[in-house]
Amino acid sequence: MPVAPNQYATSMLIRKLESIATLSDAERLAIEGLPVRINVLDARQDIVRDGDKPSHCCLVVDGWVCRYKLLDQGKRQIVSFHIAGDTPDLQSLHLHTMDHSLATVTNATLAFIPHEIMRDLTAEHPNLAALLWRDTLIDAAIFREWLTSIGRRSAFGHLAHLFCEMYLKQQAVGLAEGYRCPMPVRQVDLADALGLTSVHVNRVLQDMRAQNLVTLQGKTLVIDAWDELQRAAEFDPTYLHLEKRGSVNLRFGIATRMTVQRASASEHPSEGLSGLAGSQAERPVRDQKPSSRCHP
Repeated sequence: MPVAPNQYATSMLIRKLESIATLSDAERLAIEGLPVRINVLDARQDIVRDGDKPSHCCLVVDGWVCRYKLLDQGKRQIVSFHIAGDTPDLQSLHLHTMDHSLATVTNATLAFIPHEIMRDLTAEHPNLAALLWRDTLIDAAIFREWLTSIGRRSAFGHLAHLFCEMYLKQQAVGLAEGYRCPMPVRQVDLADALGLTSVHVNRVLQDMRAQNLVTLQGKTLVIDAWDELQRAAEFDPTYLHLEKRGSVNLRFGIATRMTVQRASASEHPSEGLSGLAGSQAERPVRDQKPSSRCHP
């Protein structure tokens, strides 16, 4: 597929950047004109692997992706989840060899932006360079919270913290509202992100339901008691450094995306989280390595 401007794809990057700072009209136009190559991938496919030397940055247009490290015997640690608008391998502009892998969690649409185009963009628009640096620093802040969670929070607090984080991140780019958001991950994905077993994740989810904190409807997370969930997680959203949360200009596509998530969940009910309590049918993640990788 040729490299060409794609306004919908670049609009997702604009949404993300405007959730953490303000863009000028000239900066928006520069982003809208970025040439990209669009790839559509199935779930659980590698995008780039540890040791690769990518020549493009990957922008998530739709779906979820994750960064992960793979150890011996197929043991995987997910170190971050990423949603539409995120550029999870932005550091490859300056760190030329990948020190982790990037893979799809769900079916995903990705836009690949050549490194030389990104370098030209940042050279011509120094404020955009600073903003992309800010985005990278926020990534580092999220890593610190994840490290704190995996080292010191209880399993209950850790999962509660992840739910709070993913809700606010999606709300900021118009993908969530009313304490409802997509949560299209599988039990094994949560287990690999939390450093727990799938059985332990299942028990924590049952406890949350019993306390009327959350409800999982297919691939949609409904937060029934936001204040209580925040307290259980000791959640302080400062580290996300969000400047907008679900403002009107960020709400394009909410209803469509939520409808798609619900339809997808009804077609594949066993892949969502709503059926986790009492079900241990999924294989461990070490038996589910991504089957292939994608290069633009």
